[in-house]
Amino acid sequence: MPRPFRLGGILAGLVLLAFGAGAIVIGITGRHEVSTDVKREQIVGTPDMKPSLMAAAVKASGLKNVTLPTCDVAGKAITNGTDAKCFASYMRIHALEATGGKTYAQMPQYATADGKGTNLPAQAVKDPKTGQPQSNQARQVWISETALTTALNTSFFASQVGLFAIVMGLALLLSGIGFIVLAAGLLGRSGLRRRPATATTRPVEPAAV
Repeated sequence: MPRPFRLGGILAGLVLLAFGAGAIVIGITGRHEVSTDVKREQIVGTPDMKPSLMAAAVKASGLKNVTLPTCDVAGKAITNGTDAKCFASYMRIHALEATGGKTYAQMPQYATADGKGTNLPAQAVKDPKTGQPQSNQARQVWISETALTTALNTSFFASQVGLFAIVMGLALLLSGIGFIVLAAGLLGRSGLRRRPATATTRPVEPAAV
């Protein structure tokens, strides 16, 4: 192999090492940032945020088609993306309990005296000050829950992206080392030159008299 190609192999290996190291640094920094931001919110799991207790609560409330979490953050400080996602899954069940199992799209827009709600402004309870129809408070609960769980799930996604960057960085480092070792080995061989083969001569036997 020509010498320029071997040097190119070493250069490619160095580039891979640089990109690998950069990816690892970015991944570690990203995960640290997620952990710092989550800790700053001082979130602590409520006592019922464990699978057995939540299953009993869901059964008692009569909720149907609810996916129960398998993680446990009861009384635990939320400090990373994984715990944040777990907390968000429990928050959704709490919101469903507050809304009677209905999501935002399933609930009427305005509040009524009987608590059932309505989409017709004329049938809604009026605000005593403004005279305008009062909004359904259960909908506001769902809006708040959606905003908070979206933020928590985003932190989990960001944490996983950081982990992926670290894994990819390690793969690039190993690939770079492999390129350099291979190319350096070829360069080492290039200095070895074949010696010309020496012909072996047999001693000439004296002719028989």
